[in-house]
Formats: sequence, C-alpha cells, structure tokens
Amino acid sequence: MSAEQEEGFVVRDRRGGTGSDRASTPSPVAPEAQAHQQASHSDPHQGSGIPVSFSSFVISLGSSSMMLMGEQIDPHQPPMPANLPQAKDIIDLLSVLEQKTTGNLTTEEQAVLRDMLYALRMKYVSLTAKQ
Repeated sequence: MSAEQEEGFVVRDRRGGTGSDRASTPSPVAPEAQAHQQASHSDPHQGSGIPVSFSSFVISLGSSSMMLMGEQIDPHQPPMPANLPQAKDIIDLLSVLEQKTTGNLTTEEQAVLRDMLYALRMKYVSLTAKQ
C-alpha cells in the first residue's frame, strides 16, 4: 500500500433480509473521518436506559435551562454560573415547540411541555426581578 492510500473500512448492512451481514466494498476514509463515522453510528443512548421521546427531549431542554439559571441538578457536580440570556433562549425554543406542535401531541406530552414552560418562566421571572 502506498503512503498516499488510506486504509479503508467495511460497512455491514444489518437491515432486513436474511439476517446475514452483507459487506460492501471497502472505501478509503481518512482516520479522523472514520472515527467520526464510528461515533455517529453508535447508539447515543446506549446504557442510559432512557428512551428517546418528545417528553424526554422537553425535560432535557428544561433541565439545561434550569442549570443555566443556577439550579444544581446533579449534587455531585458544581453548580454552573447563571447565564440568563441562554436560559431564555431555551425557554423561547420550548415556546416555539409548543406553538408548532399544537394539536399533534398526546395529552401527556402537552402536560409535560406546559408544566415545564410554566416552571421555567416562573424561575426566570423570579431571577430577573431580583436584578
């Protein structure tokens, strides 16, 4: 192999069919791109036990906003310094989601989004009133 050629990788398509792995022809990929492809194809929730859902997405965004408002979500981690403009950006993003998903959410999803927005808005107002 010449110095200009990169070592490739094999892509295995595990979708459908007989269940046997079908290997495609190796394609040359730079090592840094290969690492990125492997990372992007791994399961991001592997081992977390949390299924991806609209409600978990809203809770994740809400938790991020709370942390940006100075809440200490994880007692093992030091609290983050407050960053109210970024917290407000997340609240605004959730507000857009509320508007754009009207009529398309389950009752539970609507309640999670509504309750999260209420809690975030009240926390934000209380913090900005102190300034």
